[in-house]
Amino acid sequence: MALEIRSLPGRPGIRAAGEINVITRSFWEHALVDLANAHTDVSFVELSDLMSIDVGGAAALAVTAQRLPTGRIVVDRPPPELERILDMFWPGLSTIEVAGR
Repeated sequence: MALEIRSLPGRPGIRAAGEINVITRSFWEHALVDLANAHTDVSFVELSDLMSIDVGGAAALAVTAQRLPTGRIVVDRPPPELERILDMFWPGLSTIEVAGR
Protein backbone atom coordinates (compact mmCIF):
# COMPACT_ATOMS: atom_id res chain seq x y z
CA MET A 1 0.00 0.00 0.00
CA ALA A 2 1.20 3.52 -0.75
CA LEU A 3 1.35 6.59 1.44
CA GLU A 4 -0.83 9.64 0.84
CA ILE A 5 -0.16 12.91 2.66
CA ARG A 6 -2.36 16.00 2.53
CA SER A 7 -2.59 19.30 4.38
CA LEU A 8 -5.19 19.53 7.12
CA PRO A 9 -8.03 21.93 6.39
CA GLY A 10 -8.53 24.51 9.12
CA ARG A 11 -5.46 23.76 11.25
CA PRO A 12 -1.70 23.55 10.79
CA GLY A 13 -0.57 20.06 9.98
CA ILE A 14 -0.79 17.01 7.77
CA ARG A 15 -2.95 13.93 7.32
CA ALA A 16 -1.31 10.65 6.36
CA ALA A 17 -3.09 7.58 5.01
CA GLY A 18 -1.66 4.21 4.00
CA GLU A 19 1.58 2.77 5.35
CA ILE A 20 4.87 4.24 6.52
CA ASN A 21 7.68 1.78 5.87
CA VAL A 22 11.08 1.58 4.18
CA ILE A 23 9.47 2.13 0.77
CA THR A 24 7.43 5.22 1.72
CA ARG A 25 9.72 6.67 4.40
CA SER A 26 11.44 9.33 2.27
CA PHE A 27 8.02 10.76 1.31
CA TRP A 28 7.08 10.80 5.03
CA GLU A 29 10.36 12.47 5.97
CA HIS A 30 9.87 15.21 3.35
CA ALA A 31 6.36 15.85 4.69
CA LEU A 32 7.77 16.15 8.22
CA VAL A 33 10.42 18.64 7.04
CA ASP A 34 7.65 20.75 5.49
CA LEU A 35 5.63 20.44 8.71
CA ALA A 36 8.58 21.59 10.82
CA ASN A 37 9.31 24.51 8.48
CA ALA A 38 5.71 25.74 8.80
CA HIS A 39 5.52 25.03 12.57
CA THR A 40 4.63 27.83 14.98
CA ASP A 41 3.36 26.46 18.30
CA VAL A 42 1.25 23.35 17.71
CA SER A 43 1.24 21.21 14.58
CA PHE A 44 -1.17 18.35 13.99
CA VAL A 45 -0.49 14.97 12.41
CA GLU A 46 -3.75 13.12 11.69
CA LEU A 47 -3.11 9.37 11.37
CA SER A 48 -6.56 7.77 11.66
CA ASP A 49 -6.25 6.30 8.14
CA LEU A 50 -2.68 5.10 8.62
CA MET A 51 -2.57 1.29 8.53
CA SER A 52 0.95 0.91 9.95
CA ILE A 53 4.15 2.74 10.80
CA ASP A 54 7.56 1.15 11.29
CA VAL A 55 10.29 2.13 13.74
CA GLY A 56 12.04 4.24 11.10
CA GLY A 57 8.87 6.23 10.48
CA ALA A 58 8.35 6.72 14.21
CA ALA A 59 11.98 7.81 14.54
CA ALA A 60 11.51 10.43 11.83
CA LEU A 61 8.50 11.81 13.71
CA ALA A 62 10.32 11.80 17.07
CA VAL A 63 13.43 13.51 15.67
CA THR A 64 11.26 16.14 13.97
CA ALA A 65 9.49 16.84 17.26
CA GLN A 66 12.77 17.01 19.19
CA ARG A 67 14.16 19.58 16.75
CA LEU A 68 11.22 21.97 17.05
CA PRO A 69 12.34 25.26 18.59
CA THR A 70 9.04 25.60 20.52
CA GLY A 71 5.71 23.88 20.94
CA ARG A 72 4.71 20.34 20.12
CA ILE A 73 3.23 17.97 17.57
CA VAL A 74 -0.19 16.53 18.35
CA VAL A 75 -0.59 13.09 16.77
CA ASP A 76 -4.28 12.31 16.34
CA ARG A 77 -5.53 8.70 16.29
CA PRO A 78 -2.31 6.90 15.35
CA PRO A 79 -2.05 3.15 14.81
CA PRO A 80 -1.38 1.41 18.15
CA GLU A 81 2.22 0.53 17.31
CA LEU A 82 3.24 4.19 17.11
CA GLU A 83 2.52 4.86 20.77
CA ARG A 84 4.30 1.63 21.77
CA ILE A 85 7.37 2.55 19.71
CA LEU A 86 7.47 6.08 21.13
CA ASP A 87 7.12 4.79 24.70
CA MET A 88 9.89 2.23 24.14
CA PHE A 89 12.49 4.40 22.42
CA TRP A 90 11.51 7.97 23.42
CA PRO A 91 9.85 7.70 26.85
CA GLY A 92 8.72 11.04 28.21
CA LEU A 93 9.10 12.88 24.89
CA SER A 94 7.17 16.05 25.73
CA THR A 95 7.15 17.47 22.20
CA ILE A 96 4.73 14.77 20.97
CA GLU A 97 1.22 14.47 22.35
CA VAL A 98 -0.85 11.45 21.32
CA ALA A 99 -4.57 12.24 21.15
CA GLY A 100 -7.65 10.19 20.32
CA ARG A 101 -6.20 6.80 21.21
